[in-house]
Amino acid sequence: MILQAHLHSLCLLMLYLATGYGQEGKFSGPLKPMTFSIYEGQEPSQIIFQFKANPPAVTFELTGETDNIFKIEREGLLYYTKALDRETRSTHNLQVAALDANGAIVEGPVPITIEVKDVNDNRPTFLQSKYEGSVRQNSRPGNSIGTLTAHDSDEENTANSLLNYRIVEQTPKLPMDGLFLIQTYAGMLQLAKQSLKKQDTPQYNLTIEVSDKDFKTLCFVQINVIDINDQIPIFEKSDYGNLTLAEDTNVGSTILTIQATDADEPFTGSSKILYHVIKGDSEGRLGVDTDPHTNTGYVIIKKPLDFETAAISNIVFKAENPEPLVFGVTYNASSFAKFTLFVTDVNEAPEFSQYVFQAKVSEDVAIGTKVGNVTAKDPEGLDISYSLRGDTRGWLKIDHVTGEIFSVAPLDREAGSPYRVQVVATEVGGSSLSSVSQFHLILTDVNDNPPRLAKDYTDLYFCHPLSAPGSLIFEATDDDQHLFRGPHFTFSIANENLQNDWQVSKINGTHAQLSTRHTDFEEKEYVVLIRINDGGRPPLESTVSLTGIILAVVFIRMKTDKGKDNVESAQASEVKPLRS
Repeated sequence: MILQAHLHSLCLLMLYLATGYGQEGKFSGPLKPMTFSIYEGQEPSQIIFQFKANPPAVTFELTGETDNIFKIEREGLLYYTKALDRETRSTHNLQVAALDANGAIVEGPVPITIEVKDVNDNRPTFLQSKYEGSVRQNSRPGNSIGTLTAHDSDEENTANSLLNYRIVEQTPKLPMDGLFLIQTYAGMLQLAKQSLKKQDTPQYNLTIEVSDKDFKTLCFVQINVIDINDQIPIFEKSDYGNLTLAEDTNVGSTILTIQATDADEPFTGSSKILYHVIKGDSEGRLGVDTDPHTNTGYVIIKKPLDFETAAISNIVFKAENPEPLVFGVTYNASSFAKFTLFVTDVNEAPEFSQYVFQAKVSEDVAIGTKVGNVTAKDPEGLDISYSLRGDTRGWLKIDHVTGEIFSVAPLDREAGSPYRVQVVATEVGGSSLSSVSQFHLILTDVNDNPPRLAKDYTDLYFCHPLSAPGSLIFEATDDDQHLFRGPHFTFSIANENLQNDWQVSKINGTHAQLSTRHTDFEEKEYVVLIRINDGGRPPLESTVSLTGIILAVVFIRMKTDKGKDNVESAQASEVKPLRS
């Protein structure tokens, strides 16, 4: 391997000397930043330059974007081993450093730039091999059909990538050749000599060539001549007569079939027909669906018919194309048709003005107060009688004629709010049809519930004799509506005679603590009366009793049995002690 390396270096040196690279300052020189230009595609093993360095440098090192192509010999010969490709990398950024015998850098590294110069080695290519375009018949010469785009990978804005387009062949050559042209450099395909007729030739095929200075590529273009919308739809008859329907005819029903024809090219926007109701249906109760294959129009009911608002309607249709008509062509009377719709009456139930009626009153309103009203209307104009259904608490009554609703008993928010009942509207006479709506009565709160204990407090006792003052905690509540803060009760001893023995202290808005003031109590049951005030508007208060507060004695009985003491305890009533 060592012998081969020496032979390779010797060959490079001989090539270097043979090509004249050894001239001082032209093909060799000191280590410094340099730029070299090399054409892509040249034969490999070409020497680029020989670098020289001063002692103690004995060899050179090459780093950077070498792509395993660029090499440097110990003697400083920089060369490349493969043909370069500008399209792969147009610039190689290298670094060269001089090393001593130990491999340490003593000079550099310096940047070496290799610029790869372009040669025309890439064939222009189209984005696709076949294109399709269209041109309207009667289009004027010069109208654009489309633009073809080809790509060349050689360097941009040079002769190597300058592309030229031309039409190689047109088939068929009817009514003549040269009907199309393509802009040489832009690739825009245009109509050239005259307008086309679909009836003469519906399709043309072009062969297009793109070329640079050395290469050529072909693609194929299919051009379809499309019809223009120069024919209007024509109804087969202008008057479809009279049609009578009941007003309860189902929505979605097809009630009439209409037909127009169009002489333009079938199954295009020029021949497709859309039908519109342009007169006699301001409420939009009718619509027309078109069969895409036959252009038949099916008139359907979109919204319920109504004898009371539109007993007779003179309907006018217009047949149109989705594609605009060409200049100079307009729709005329042939594109319009009519029919007369008669709607017969059907007895209908009364209709409420809304599905849910809602009212709000205070729960303490006086009996006989109007709390709300409902309204309904009979489509045939008959009188209506109102009644209530579901008034389980017997709080309300309704005026059968006006629909006004009154209270007939005291209302109570705590018993139920909102209070929901049904209102029935029944036509007077006819078939007595009826309909139902909802009435929701929202009751606002008043302070009408006095405070009370939250639960029963029974079996309360302290052990007698008291060794220390005792206490218990109790909770109060009421049934009124409170803000998010909750109630704020105040507490006090109701009987002045008990205030020397007992005291009550507030813990928060709902809880308080009852405590003994001393320990000198007799063994008996005590009833303590507590006054609770809610601070409402108006304020309400009540007096509650904590009964069964028993001071119970624990008996200790002692006796002697054969000289030994024996202690037994006698139990009082089985109740739970409070804190003491």
